Order: sequence, then C-alpha cells, then structure tokens
Amino acid sequence: MSTIQLRNLTKTFGDFTALKTMDLDIADGEFMALLGPSGCGKSTTMNMIAGMEEPTSGKILFGERDMAGVPMGRRGVGFVFQNYAIFTHMTVRQNLAYGPKMRGAAKAEIDRRVGAIAELLQLTPLLDRKADRLSVNILQRVAIGRSAIMEPAIFLLDEPLSNVDAAFRAVMRTELKQLQRQFKQTMVYVTHDQLEAMTMADRIAVMDHGVLQQVGTPLEVYNNPVNVFVARFIGAPGMNLLKGRPAESDRGLVVDLGPLGITPPLPDDLAATVRGARGEVLYGFRPEQVALAQDGRGLAMSVTFVERIGARTIVHLGQGEGAVKAVFDNDVGLSIGQTAVVAPDALSVRVFDAATGVAMKAS
Repeated sequence: MSTIQLRNLTKTFGDFTALKTMDLDIADGEFMALLGPSGCGKSTTMNMIAGMEEPTSGKILFGERDMAGVPMGRRGVGFVFQNYAIFTHMTVRQNLAYGPKMRGAAKAEIDRRVGAIAELLQLTPLLDRKADRLSVNILQRVAIGRSAIMEPAIFLLDEPLSNVDAAFRAVMRTELKQLQRQFKQTMVYVTHDQLEAMTMADRIAVMDHGVLQQVGTPLEVYNNPVNVFVARFIGAPGMNLLKGRPAESDRGLVVDLGPLGITPPLPDDLAATVRGARGEVLYGFRPEQVALAQDGRGLAMSVTFVERIGARTIVHLGQGEGAVKAVFDNDVGLSIGQTAVVAPDALSVRVFDAATGVAMKAS
C-alpha cells in the first residue's frame, strides 16, 4: 500500500518551529497538494516524507511501516526538486536511462521505458540532444521523466514548475496529472501557487506558519474555507471580507457594514448561527459570485480600477478596508469613477468571527 500517514509530526530547528503538530492521511493513488506561502512548512514536511529530514517528534508511516530511521534511498520514493538536478553532460536519453541502468535493468527494458516516458513527456525528438543545449522548460521535463521512469509508488514534487514560463507551466499541469493517473502513484506536490493545486490535486492541504489550516477537495476549500487565511489565500482574486455587525431587519438577519450599507439577508441556516454572534463579523463573498443589482438592493460602491483580462474583467470597488473585487464578463459596462451596486450571491456568502477569523458555519 502506498498510503502516507503523518501522526503528530513536528519539526524544529533550534528555537524555530517549522512545523507544529500535524496529522494528515494521504490515500493510495491520491494526488495531494501541500499549499501555502513561503515559510509555511510545506517543503519541510515534504523533506521529512522523503527522508531528507528527521522529524523532531511524531511518525511517518508508509502503509503500516514506520519510516523512522529509513534512509531516503530505501523509501521507494521519487523526488523532483524546484531546481532540476540532471547530468548536463549527458543526452536526454542517457539521463532518462540512468536510474534503470544503475538498478541493473536489461537494455531492452531500459529502451522500452525510456521510449514510453519520452513519448508521454514529448521528449522523443530530443532524446539524443545534450542536456546542456536545452531550455529550462525542457530540462525540468527531463528531470520529471528521470524520476518518473523508476515508477516509484510515491512521487514527491517540490515546486517543480516555479522556474518555467507561464505557458509551459499550463502544459505541464496537464502532463503531470496524466503521469500520475497512468502510473497510479501516490503524489505529493508542494506549491505556493493555488492555481496549480486547484487544477491538479484530488485534495489540498493548506498550510500557514507551520500549521495545517484545512484539508479538502479543491471545491471544498474554495466554497467552504474554515478561516480567514484560507478564504484569502484560495482564489484569484481571494475572497472579499468586509467588517460589520449582525442586525435584524424586516427582511431577516443582515450585516450592517457601516458606511457601505446593509447586506442582503443571510440565508436562514447561516443566520441562525450568526444571530448569536457577539461583536463584529467578517462578511465574505467570492469576487466571481457577485452580480450587478437590478433592483438597487446591494452595496453601492465606486469603481476605482478596471482590469480587463481576456474573457473576464476584474472590477475594483471601494477603498481601504471597504475595498472589494468583483469578476464579470469582459463586456461589463463599468468604468473608473462610476458607482456600481453589487449584490453577492446569498447562498455563497460566508461569515467569519472577526476576532478569531474562524468561519461561522450554517446550522
């Protein structure tokens, strides 16, 4: 079994705690993304799974086998780094063949595996090209192929696409997912790019300051962030959060946003939870889940900037703590200086405790 279990895992470096107590189960054949900003502990976690770092406390289990003291070379994992590590004096073919050759595979088997992985990663025309003559994009593809050709049950990738250009990154997201599906590997993928995590992973483990914040499918963490950090980090742009106080109205429970006005009524199940809140709350809604109000019922805000990005337009509204972003089709008729009345989709609204940042869940 290629399951990975992290149990009460911690890591400290002197007085610095890189990873606080972490529990995480990664299923056999699952694509798990460790997602978070720089310094959140995701690469440290990856290095401990790989055997490059020893945990300060806690356990790492592959299946039922405790990995304590098991060196990296005996863990049966493949590893691809941010900075490709290949032999530049060798050809692409020689780089791909290196691992199977070192393990004593027969020439016919090596040729078969090299041909198959080269075809999968579109490297076939480059097999006899010296690596030192290749672009950074292709070098990273070779690095992925050299590790993948060993068909490890567990494949670890640490920011493998951060040094390649945007167009190539989009291509490689598809190819990596196809690679994982073909070999049915358990894949752990470290990234700070939420787009990579959202498009490739079966589940995402969101981390910040050494703490695991939330684990769920891409849609779960997008639709139901457990706290303000996840709400802001997931999404491009992240969730809008406006400070206010719950208030009763003739239409139901609303949030009084002060100078911005009164929100549309909260759904009944969410209102039941928010009604008991003491103090301020954060009224959250995704930029994509906003419409221009036709009846004038919504938040009246001044347009401060308009970003037209191909098929969509990001409209910046308001200023300071009252600033929000709204995403519309590219033909939306708004310009700087206009007043727009926007209405968040009521069923998509999320409310957070302003003091703790924790989501207030519908009852």
